[in-house]
Amino acid sequence: MSASDTPRLAPLSGTARQLVVLVHGYGADGNDLLSLGQSWQQALPDAAFASPNAPLPVPGASGYQWFPLRTLDNNDVTPGAASAAPGLDAFIDAELAAQGVAPENLVLIGFSQGAMMALYVGLRRKVAPAAIIAYSGQLPGRIPQPAPAGHYPPVFISHGDSDNVVPPQLMFVAIGAMQQADVTVEWHLARGVGHGIDPESLELGGQFLLKALAGKP
Repeated sequence: MSASDTPRLAPLSGTARQLVVLVHGYGADGNDLLSLGQSWQQALPDAAFASPNAPLPVPGASGYQWFPLRTLDNNDVTPGAASAAPGLDAFIDAELAAQGVAPENLVLIGFSQGAMMALYVGLRRKVAPAAIIAYSGQLPGRIPQPAPAGHYPPVFISHGDSDNVVPPQLMFVAIGAMQQADVTVEWHLARGVGHGIDPESLELGGQFLLKALAGKP
């Protein structure tokens, strides 16, 4: 992925104290999630937003993928997420340095395949992010124990109960795994919502972010 073509939103305050990295889904690009940043900018005036394109083109389409997605079986998803993680990690580290933001003030937000990446990378960083938000995704692999950072970031998961792309049952699998690993997790099942982010889920995500970042320098 290239930093030069990454869609970004500058902090409204003029000084970045938090970095929110938006991780798009399969077949989309960085512009797809930039509207989330626009929705939360007023509430998070010190946040810079960056929404990188995934590194791999989708064959026969105009969008990108973090890894080839054949099935939602963890035997496929986990090695795929593991293969893409170093590239996303490197982007995050470079963006933190460029913005002058401390790594503990990072937020990772992902949708669908991007939610898989946000969870996989965020739970493994050596400095825990301030928060992870996962929309319409699943948890790849096992949660590393003990936590590489000494503690896990808080996680918010939201999923539509009518999602016919990524089954909502996978949200509850992720919640169970996180509770077993002592990850602080909040969740929301969006009634009548398919594979997407509805206004209520967006609002709850914003509230979760404000709570997670409260007291951060």
